[in-house]
Amino acid sequence: MPLLLLDLDNTLIDRNAAFRLWANEFLSTIGAAGDLAWLMEADADGYTPRSSLAQQLRRRYQLSCSVPALVEVLLMQHVNYVTVEDAVLDNLDVARARARGWKLVVVTNGTVRQQEAKLAATGLGAHIDECVISEEVGYAKPSPLIFHAAAQSVGMPLRDGWMVGDHPLADIGGAHNMGLNSVWVSHGRAWFNHEFVPTLVASTAAVAISMIHAKSGR
Repeated sequence: MPLLLLDLDNTLIDRNAAFRLWANEFLSTIGAAGDLAWLMEADADGYTPRSSLAQQLRRRYQLSCSVPALVEVLLMQHVNYVTVEDAVLDNLDVARARARGWKLVVVTNGTVRQQEAKLAATGLGAHIDECVISEEVGYAKPSPLIFHAAAQSVGMPLRDGWMVGDHPLADIGGAHNMGLNSVWVSHGRAWFNHEFVPTLVASTAAVAISMIHAKSGR
């Protein structure tokens, strides 16, 4: 039975689109509607530590709320805007996947509360077998340990498995180091790393999953 590991943010869901919608509303509320580009750049696709971004927000806009309160806002409020494409759900359909013999595990960096809220909000939890979250297991992609934890969560070896993700280093680099096949969800970007390359490149997660099914013949 093949193992299919899937990144969550900006792979199965468009995390940046959700954050942009929240950010636009937040900035309008504090009278800084023209600053969306700055906040999106400062967010860095969610990779800027939330405490650091909260401190930047306090300084830039002279906000009176505490850093912990802003961290909570940054972690959770954009979850209300998260959606998943029907095509992704169709290709992750549990009945279809299990008929083909796949085990599906989301492997994501982030906090348990935030990432589980995203799965619940989108209904993705019903379309996968397990979810492994960095905060819960104590290590993050591209650490080999989180990939081992993902395989162990469904009692399967990593051998012949696949990883689908948008991040060149965390997802594709991590997969390369583990000897996994990989599909890079490019979102129109060009691949830049000459040390390793993904097995396949797809424009979206839905396309990536279809490509894996076609290539594996399952």
